[in-house]
Amino acid sequence: MAESFMISHGSGMTSARTRARLVERLRQQGIGDETVLAIIGQIPRHQFVDEALSHKAYDDTSLPIGFGQTISQPYIVARMSELAAQVPQRQQVLEIGTGCGYQTAVLAKLFKTVHSIERIGGLVRQTRERLSGLGIHNARLRHADGLPGLPELAPFDAIVITAAAPIVPENLSAQLSDGGRLIFPVGSQQQELRMIERRGQELFESRLEKVNFVPLLPGIA
Repeated sequence: MAESFMISHGSGMTSARTRARLVERLRQQGIGDETVLAIIGQIPRHQFVDEALSHKAYDDTSLPIGFGQTISQPYIVARMSELAAQVPQRQQVLEIGTGCGYQTAVLAKLFKTVHSIERIGGLVRQTRERLSGLGIHNARLRHADGLPGLPELAPFDAIVITAAAPIVPENLSAQLSDGGRLIFPVGSQQQELRMIERRGQELFESRLEKVNFVPLLPGIA
């Protein structure tokens, strides 16, 4: 499906054994897609955070990545990836909010092509270099406002938003392929993970669980 990438085995708190413990915790939390779990177990999350935080990289928690942003907790990455992976076709996925690229790396193992939009230029530069260093070459990063999506490249088999929109982003539903899924957090103080599925011309929305994300902002920085 997607291109392979190089894996860093690490040592101590960044070892394969440490990643295996994380995978088992995710399994106990209800993540059932073994492909997603295997990918989480392979990807060196410690390489997506500052070295000073690497000892916390495999805790199931979000961590700061600079620019006022965070890397999502592994459970949320696994949950959103699991939902995205259940679409009929896995040709291309749109990610809004590249961040440090951890979610991008997981999606790159599930889909043929990842189109990822990030509004913060400094993150785009860092993440492009990081993904290249890991041998991930099927992720197309853009420094742009993610709110409009990428209508010129639509339809997408899945759209994953990694920041909380204040309202349901209905314009993005039009960019889904038949059978496609839009997975997104919505809300401000009280946030909820939701999913919109396209079946022909009809859209079906599901409310999934409480979450906590940084806000989805317009414009570029």
